Amino acid sequence: MVGRRTPRATPSRRAAMGGALAGIGGATLLGGCAGAGDAVGGGGDDSINVLMVNNPQMVDLQQLTRDHFTASTGITVNYTVLPENDVRDKITQEFSSQAGTYDVASISNYEVPFYSKLGWLAPLDEHIAADPGFDQGDVLEPLSTALTGEDGRVYAEPFYGESSFLMYRADVLEAQGLTMPERPTWREVAEIAARVDGTSGGMRGIALRGLPGWGQVFAPLTTVVNTFGGTWFEQDWTARVNDRPFVEATTFYVDLVRAHGQLGAPQSGFTECLNGMTQGQVAMWYDATSAAGSLESADSPVAGRMGYAPAPVEQTESSGWLFAWSWAIQAASAKQDLAWRFISWASGKEYEELVGNEIGWPNVPAGKRNSTYANSDYRGSAGPFWEPTQAAINAARPDDPGVQPRPAPGIQFVAIPEFANLGTLSSQGVSAAIAGKQSVVQALDFAQDLAVEQVTDQYRS
Repeated sequence: MVGRRTPRATPSRRAAMGGALAGIGGATLLGGCAGAGDAVGGGGDDSINVLMVNNPQMVDLQQLTRDHFTASTGITVNYTVLPENDVRDKITQEFSSQAGTYDVASISNYEVPFYSKLGWLAPLDEHIAADPGFDQGDVLEPLSTALTGEDGRVYAEPFYGESSFLMYRADVLEAQGLTMPERPTWREVAEIAARVDGTSGGMRGIALRGLPGWGQVFAPLTTVVNTFGGTWFEQDWTARVNDRPFVEATTFYVDLVRAHGQLGAPQSGFTECLNGMTQGQVAMWYDATSAAGSLESADSPVAGRMGYAPAPVEQTESSGWLFAWSWAIQAASAKQDLAWRFISWASGKEYEELVGNEIGWPNVPAGKRNSTYANSDYRGSAGPFWEPTQAAINAARPDDPGVQPRPAPGIQFVAIPEFANLGTLSSQGVSAAIAGKQSVVQALDFAQDLAVEQVTDQYRS
């Protein structure tokens, strides 16, 4: 991309990425789920340590590891599992220091470009070449590209891929005489939210993330900003966080969630919104396509009642994000061969078959392999959402997500190291606006100053 600056391994860069990491305290260690009683850093030569986010797909992984991966390979897996904001901070601490405590971590396509450039990740190409059964060519091209470094080497493998779309209770809308447009706009979504709010036992109109964090509230919100015509930065790195389109989009988002959103919205992240949708507390939810598997699982109270529509738009043709929770090996790991065997299993075709047969095909960590979408068992069980998910991933445009040229790729983020700190600090003001503690303008004026200081001034110097 024109104007994109190569990150360097300097203390200031690491401080910018880490942000307020010094306040992160103890980790939640869940080793028993993997059949390993050892603490992280312990165990013998046949064990590895994996640091990962606590999303539902990872919970399934823990349940299946001991009886399948460990039983067949003899490799014990010690898992450390944390909420999204916490795991991002801990991974940054671990990989920037190259402590080698964790062999594998769940990172995303946001981190891969600069983690690989900084030398924090082990390239996977030799492992891939020696493991033809993994079938790298089966990985969806958008994800394979996103997880490849500037040097052309692969640095991570997707556990599951996702875009974003609108999930809604089709039965609730039908009861109110409402029809979801095939390609809804945000204005239309707001109208539907107002119509269904308070119906069906006090159900709220829509769930939207409000929890602070660049990967929490700003994940969906930045896609709204894009389609409203806003951007974090213009192509020459001019910050535009308090320009009219950004303010209009954020005001729309804040007003919508305050008027018709879920209870406790300022502290609602992905997990809280998923719980609200599953428990029938909200009629709609705009978020990750990967959530549909949980909504349609055999034990979900809303299975069979859901509908799925593309990410709402205003000025752009599409607005869904592109994201992949992926496995990467720390360059400092002394057990890279064992780590690859875990990745090959957890991201392989056979694992998807295992999840389908043991837990249910809607729960498969999908969105990453062409073979998944050709699988009749998966297509039959994931009928309501597999096509919208595939379409959303293919429609995502990380290099051109808005109405103006950008200096770096990214749809729900800006793919530079500084964005983690900038987005997280800026999100605190947006969350406060949702809580009614300050105005959107105050929040974005503060964020604009941060954007100029942390990014514009550095990248133009």
